Amino acid sequence: MLKKSLLMLAFLCIAKTSFAAVPPEAQQNKENVLKFYHYALNDKNFAAAKPFLGEQYKQHNPTAKDGIDGFREFIAFLKKKYPDSHSEIKRVLVDGDYVVLHVAVTRRQPNVTQAIIDIFRLDKQHKIVEHWDVIQTVPETSANSNGMF
Repeated sequence: MLKKSLLMLAFLCIAKTSFAAVPPEAQQNKENVLKFYHYALNDKNFAAAKPFLGEQYKQHNPTAKDGIDGFREFIAFLKKKYPDSHSEIKRVLVDGDYVVLHVAVTRRQPNVTQAIIDIFRLDKQHKIVEHWDVIQTVPETSANSNGMF
C-alpha cells in the first residue's frame, strides 16, 4: 500500500511539472485575449479590439448580439453607460483554445464591485470566436473571510 502511495505521489509530482509549461499556441491565445480585453473593456476602443476577433464571433452573453457588429454595439453601450468602468484581471487560466479570466469590475455603480468570469474560445489563428460570461456583484458581507478574489 505504501509503495502504491509513493508511486502515485511521484506521478502527481511529475504530472504537475509536465503540465506547468504553456504551449506556444496557448500562450499566444492568452496574450491575444489580454490585449483584446484591455482595448475592449478598459479603453472601450472597438477599432483596437477588432483585430483580435475572428470572422465568426459567437456570443453567449444574453445582452450582446452575435457577430462583429454585435460586439461593436456592445462596446458602444459600455462606452455610453459606463464610460469610467475599469476591469482588473485577477487570474488567467489557459487550456488550449480556451482562455478564462477572473475579473474585478469597478466604477459601473458607486461602491459596487462585480466579479466576472469571462471564457473565450479562440480559433487556430488565435482569434476570439466565442465568448461566455458569468457576473456576480460582490456582497458587502460574507459568511467567510476569503473574499471573491
